[in-house]
Amino acid sequence: MHEIETRTIEGFADTRLAIHCMGEPGGRPLVLLHGLFSSAHVNWVKYGNAQLLVDAGFTLYMPDLRAHGESEAPHDPRAYPEDVLVEDLKSTIAELELRDYDLGGFSLGSRTAARGVLAGLKPRRLILAGMGLSGLAGWARRSAHFVDAIDRFGSIERGDPAFVAQAFMKTMKIDREAARLLLGSVDDTAPGELVKITMPTLCVCGGDDFDNGNARELAEALPDGHYAQTPGNHMSSVTFKDMGRAMAEFLLS
Repeated sequence: MHEIETRTIEGFADTRLAIHCMGEPGGRPLVLLHGLFSSAHVNWVKYGNAQLLVDAGFTLYMPDLRAHGESEAPHDPRAYPEDVLVEDLKSTIAELELRDYDLGGFSLGSRTAARGVLAGLKPRRLILAGMGLSGLAGWARRSAHFVDAIDRFGSIERGDPAFVAQAFMKTMKIDREAARLLLGSVDDTAPGELVKITMPTLCVCGGDDFDNGNARELAEALPDGHYAQTPGNHMSSVTFKDMGRAMAEFLLS
């Protein structure tokens, strides 16, 4: 496995953000954003997809979102304004001095990547993984599910719809106060806004993953959308290298 170098930058409100870099300096830059309650390591590195992309010639920049992984998790509500993750992403791109790069995300990372493009970022190609059309527009409902899991943390029993979220938060040692604040900062993306995402975009999703709606519908709604199905559901799809292979094939095509 290629060695991972971790550097830190300052995001919005001087929040320290960790960025994990992997690959040769001359590789094509690819920024990858992880999902809610996860981390760059769990989402991209642990199951081999980061290595697969490095082997395909990419240099990866994988931030831990604020309130996740090795990044800071402030408890001040002022550190979580509307679209703060987009502001952090813009700071990351600027700090890394990236001008010709690709951008991808999984779940919450996909929401952030899409909104980053709408806010003016211009990656050559875009990847929205674990995301469907209704997922971008229906964040309020999805967010309420996770807020409920935070509020009932420790009392949710197996069989409850929130049990998986509780278990993942326990595994990842999530700072629940910071996560609750972060959830309130994420905005919906109306279907009508998707016409502004003009670069080639891959919507890749596990065949049993409908947590964020239908990925094929999202691909069809985009001006230059492409769809790829890989194995797994929302929790397991990142554990299959099929996702990394689909991403590499799209980015190199």
